Amino acid sequence: MINIPEAVTIGVLFIIGTIAFTKKLGQEWAWINRKLIHLSVVPAILMFYWGLIPRWIFSGAAFLIGLIQLWPHLRRRELSWYQLEHNYGEVFFALSASVISATLPIEYATALLLAMAISDGVTGIIRHYYFKRHGFNVKLKKHWTGSLGYFVTAVIIAFIFLNAGTVEKIGWAAMLTLAEYQRLLDDNLAVPLVGGLLYPLY
Repeated sequence: MINIPEAVTIGVLFIIGTIAFTKKLGQEWAWINRKLIHLSVVPAILMFYWGLIPRWIFSGAAFLIGLIQLWPHLRRRELSWYQLEHNYGEVFFALSASVISATLPIEYATALLLAMAISDGVTGIIRHYYFKRHGFNVKLKKHWTGSLGYFVTAVIIAFIFLNAGTVEKIGWAAMLTLAEYQRLLDDNLAVPLVGGLLYPLY
């Protein structure tokens, strides 16, 4: 059985290893690199769900990672292979993960965290390749192909982790998809906000 220090080490190594890997890919893959780093959090989320990483450690680590990623932005020396100037998405992701894991029940928090990591990662990669193939700027565009990927993966997550009826699970995935697609607020803030507001229904 994995103990707490081993679980934390595994979770951290997945994230650090992915950041190191994306650095080798370089700045031209920045948008893909961001999504790969999102996906690298999945092992830590699952170990949080299984009770191998305590709530306070997961939340504290996410908060610390958020502050560490904020520092290059404040210095205007972004880590160019995955950080974008004037885009604090990765910071919002980490800080939102900290709040979610600290305040919501573990089962619901896990579902929401996995949607933020997997669904967001999948939709970003789909959109990147769609727009790249069609010759458009991939950095800030939204497209229904990516949203479809988000919705499908969020539905799968809902059916695995949410204790609710079929309609409620599909509705949860649909609301998160809309929160991710809208352009008024960064999706790394909008999705956890909407997900948090939906919690009383689940």
